Amino acid sequence: MIATLTGTVLTAGATSCVVDVSGVGFLLQVTPATAAGLRVGEKATLHTHLVVREDSLTLFGFADEDERSAFIIAQSASGVGPKLALAVVSVLSPTDLRLAITSADLARLTSVPGIGAKGAQRLVLELKDKVALLGAGTPAPAGGPAAGEPEVWRAQVTEGLQGLGWSLRDAEAAADTVAPLVDEDPTIGVGQLLRAALNSLARR
Repeated sequence: MIATLTGTVLTAGATSCVVDVSGVGFLLQVTPATAAGLRVGEKATLHTHLVVREDSLTLFGFADEDERSAFIIAQSASGVGPKLALAVVSVLSPTDLRLAITSADLARLTSVPGIGAKGAQRLVLELKDKVALLGAGTPAPAGGPAAGEPEVWRAQVTEGLQGLGWSLRDAEAAADTVAPLVDEDPTIGVGQLLRAALNSLARR
């Protein structure tokens, strides 16, 4: 199993990236928090998890071991596949996931697109004994590519939210909500904007 990758970032989007390792480009699915720490042309180390299916091999990359652990733990719940698990760790940091599970905060859990009330209850029931150590690792980097270029950040945020399961209408509305953040700080990272957009959708 591939545990980590270290190489040069060739492309970095809202929810995916390509990392060149000795001439081989690896496509990885990533969270907004992980994407925030990637810069094209610079070296990066990602903690990885390979999901094997009959018709595909999908590599997921994470900024730290905690985020990867949260992804693996989320997948261990009934009915949670890799796409939904990635949505879980995109919306909730490892610490947030641990607190939501241990306190049975169903409202917080249902803020994840694709998880309803019954799904949230199942997560609490099945994961409560698995999340004790989540959030003890090193937090993901807060920096990232500047988002202030006209309309570039909006397209990336909208694309990222749609990739996590939100409709185009909801994604565009959330982008409008975080637009003032770009006005205040034109250098703000796309990952930070995605996190703010996800929080705005969770409050709706």
